[in-house]
Amino acid sequence: MNFVRVIGGGLAGAEAAFQLARRGLRVRLLEARPQTPTPAHTSAHLAELVCSNSLGSNAVGTGKGVLFAEMQACDSLIERLARAHAVPAGKAVAVDRERFAQAVTEAIEAEPNIELIRREVEALPDAPVIVATGPLTTDNLARELARIAGTDHLHFYDATSPIVDGASIDRTIVFSADRRGEGEGDYLNCPLDKDEYDAFYRALMNAELVTPHEFEDARVFEGCMPIEQIARRGVDTLRFGPMRPVGLTDPRTDRRPYAVVQLRREDVAGDAWNLVGFQTRMTFAAQREVLRLLPGLAGLRLLRYGVIHRNTYLDGPRVLDASLALRNKPGVRVAGQITGVEGYLESAAMGLLAARFTADELAGRAPSLPPADTMIGALLHYVTTSERQPIEPMNANFGLLPSPEGKMGRAARKEAMHAAAIRALREWLG
Repeated sequence: MNFVRVIGGGLAGAEAAFQLARRGLRVRLLEARPQTPTPAHTSAHLAELVCSNSLGSNAVGTGKGVLFAEMQACDSLIERLARAHAVPAGKAVAVDRERFAQAVTEAIEAEPNIELIRREVEALPDAPVIVATGPLTTDNLARELARIAGTDHLHFYDATSPIVDGASIDRTIVFSADRRGEGEGDYLNCPLDKDEYDAFYRALMNAELVTPHEFEDARVFEGCMPIEQIARRGVDTLRFGPMRPVGLTDPRTDRRPYAVVQLRREDVAGDAWNLVGFQTRMTFAAQREVLRLLPGLAGLRLLRYGVIHRNTYLDGPRVLDASLALRNKPGVRVAGQITGVEGYLESAAMGLLAARFTADELAGRAPSLPPADTMIGALLHYVTTSERQPIEPMNANFGLLPSPEGKMGRAARKEAMHAAAIRALREWLG
């Protein structure tokens, strides 16, 4: 064996290549960009974040927090660089997306055991291979995977939120605060009264949407549902969802607003701000018109428009073995979002596991599977054994872990589950 090929330079591919290289294996990391662009990427950097810039909460008592701790224990490149390039975001780990992607690219290019090759892969090469092409797998490779797997792909759709030029935000209206005062005031808040909310809601309901033919029957992952689709569930749905005002006080009135739109910092300097939970498939013209109805954003300039794009993932329980290998193609593993996980850190976790399993196999050992009572092991178990048909993408959450015995409060229960998962992981790592 001369080298392991890793196809795809996203979060999972970069993590897999790094883990393999650190185990002394030679790696060829093949990335199609920039020669073959995608509908969502804007740069040639590896590990470019195309949706939110948040990897989720790293707090104890959250499913993501467990996974963050486990990835840190596993010496994850993605986890380490996310923390190194974090921007203020309360309990969430949000990153300066440009600096983060640049740092990942530089780390991969500096690794002597990794050769970065910029070209599209249209057919699977000889094993050992890790396919980490992500949600935007090119059509040619997607067809090849479907042929080998013996099953059709399952698709869902992601929508992304607009990013606003910070200089265009009216700070006499928009105020800094975290809900319930739990942070350092890292978020900006656009407060709406009832009349303003009603006017915004009407405009949103009448906005023109992008509906290409291929999207007409789209299934959208619940966690990335477009704002207008949420709103169609009822006039107050947004007020109990992304626009909930709970725990916030408008300093101009000393009262809780009727609704609020929060903005999260995209970069360290605060030049760019993401509209939290405002994924959309409105046309660009409609986004400019509707979003300018929000208090404090009348003069907004959009640095990036919200878009909707196809995500592709495999029916893992039917086509993958317990170590993420294709049952019909020994030596070929998949990693990242294409496995059926949802989320940046979850995708990187599958890349980390695919690399460890490949290294075990090349050393003549059976792949060492993480225990199912760890978060990383629970995610692996879900994407390879779930009885759901079709399988639905899954985030890290406590519902995947066994609940401790005995009576205890909700917070104590989650803390106990967090501690148990870390103990199990450390035992697995030895």
